Formats: sequence, structure tokens, C-alpha cells
Amino acid sequence: MNPIWKDHLLKVGALIENDQTVHFGNPAEELQATQSGTILTDLSYLGIIGVSGEESQTFLQGQTTNDVRLPAERAQHNSLCTPKGRMLASFLLWRENDGYLLQLPASLQVAIQKRLAMYVLRAKVKIRDAGEEFVRLGMAGAGAERVLQKRFGTLPADALGISRHAAATIVRLGATRFEIIAKAEQGPALWDELSKEARAVGSARWEWLDIQAGIPVILPQTQEQFTPQMANYEALGGVSFNKGCYTGQEIVARTQYLGKVKRRLYLAHLDTDASPQPGDELFGAEQSAGMAVNVQASPGGGFDLLAVIPTSSVEAGDIRWKSPDGPILQFLPLPYPI
Repeated sequence: MNPIWKDHLLKVGALIENDQTVHFGNPAEELQATQSGTILTDLSYLGIIGVSGEESQTFLQGQTTNDVRLPAERAQHNSLCTPKGRMLASFLLWRENDGYLLQLPASLQVAIQKRLAMYVLRAKVKIRDAGEEFVRLGMAGAGAERVLQKRFGTLPADALGISRHAAATIVRLGATRFEIIAKAEQGPALWDELSKEARAVGSARWEWLDIQAGIPVILPQTQEQFTPQMANYEALGGVSFNKGCYTGQEIVARTQYLGKVKRRLYLAHLDTDASPQPGDELFGAEQSAGMAVNVQASPGGGFDLLAVIPTSSVEAGDIRWKSPDGPILQFLPLPYPI
């Protein structure tokens, strides 16, 4: 986290642990505000890898599941796989000057950056940690669009559209959710202005919004566990099937064209006072039946989660958390078809 930015967040009441903004004094109220109000949060818990240079596009085409030949006005979901087609990381990608920015959990950044660097060889590509160059804010809720239009003017019309302004770049993530990317020195002034009309909340609230949107985030606990299709990544537009070869492409393509995907990502709720975690095992009919991917507290109590589960187990019903007699998952509709 940029030190100047961190100092500013502390001054405005943030509790910060391990460079993650935990809350702004009242977690319970922040939880409710995320469901029914307009919120603003710091996204420093997500790292940024910068990939630049005249061969950056060709380089990333050979490494990632999506086609990075995208215009400057679009962002995309993308991922990095092992040769066996298992996801090492999921990330949001967009163009920046002569290269790209990849936004992913900070807990994975060092390892993924090192892995990408291994494949550069003689390519005219530079890979860097770009996290401290930018401040990234998340704004969501019924009033978010109005507030941002008042400040910046034109906003992207569609999901994953980008508008670029003198003070910031804005990515529309959904109907009422936006990411604001600014140079680090511009962050404090932007926060002060936007927070006048939005409730400041901890970053876990943003993670809950990702869960509600059905967007999985690969974490250290779930690396190499899923193919992109298991995580619904092709449904999110995070996989291209006509871009050519990349690491893991053969397995991903074979899964798509030669057989039905037997595991899928589902949205569910757990009524429990315990704390489910990513990577927790799920059970059905006395046997293992999937894994929790992302989990956050729900405004109505308990926890909401994304989980990869065999479709046959979901059809049979009675999926439970952590043991065959644990709390039962209550399935919720995803906002997209699978």
C-alpha cells in the first residue's frame, strides 16, 4: 500500500491490517450499508502487476485464457492456468499506455509476477509491481452512478466498459458498481470528495459484492483446484476459445468441446455463527462434494459463499459445510446463466 495513501486512510478512521482496510469503526453498520446504501472502499487488498513493452500483447496471449487484443475502453476477466488447465490466478485486466495492468489478490501477486517473469526470456517485455503507483477505490450502490457522473461526467455504459478522465480511470463492473483508478497522489483528494456522499466501508464488503455477482477470486487456498469452466469463467467472458495457444489451452478447450462440465460454481448461503473459509471442504451423501471458493458475512446474518460443486451433487441436494452433518447450503440464483 502506498504510504501516503495509507496515512490518509488512517486519518479518516480506517483500521488497517496487513495493508487491508478492515473497517471504518462500525463493521455492523457497514455491512448493512453495503446492502442498501451507497458505499466507498479502498481496494489496496488487490495488487497490480504491470506488463509493458512492445511485445507485451504477444507475451500475454501465450499465457492467459482470454484474448488480450482488446480496446483501451474495455476491461476483461482473465486467468492464468497450469499446463493441466488448473487456475493459478484470476484477475481483471485492462490496457494502460503501452501495456497492461493485471489486478489480482495481493496474496498471490509475488508468486504470479515471478511466474510470468520466468516466461519472458528474450521477449521485449517488462513486468513490475505497479501497486504503489495507483490508488483504487470501489464505489457501489443506488447513488454511485449519480455521484460519479457529477464528479467525472461521462461514465461507461456497459459492464467492463472504461472511461478515462484527467483525474481517474473508471471501470463499470455492474449496474451500480464501479472501480476508480487514480494516480497515487490524486487518491486522498478523490476519497475526501466521494466520501461526502457515500459510506466508507472495509474491503470485505467489496468481496461480498463480488460473491453476489458470481465472480470467483482465486486465492492461495484454492490455487490449482479448478479449470476455468468449473469456476464459471467462460460464462463471465474470461475465456477465449479462438485466440490460439496458451498455457493449459489444450485441457481447457477439450473440456469445452468434448464433454459436459461436471463441476460448476454456485452461489449459496450458510446459517452459522462459525467462520467458513476459502478452501473448506463440502459434503453430500456422506462424501466429499466440492470446495468453498470465496466467503463473506451476509448482511442478514450467516455467510454467503461461492463454491465449486459437482452438478450431480447439487441435483441430489443436501450439500453441507465441512462435515456430512454440518450446516446445509441454501442455494441462491446466480446473476448469469450457466
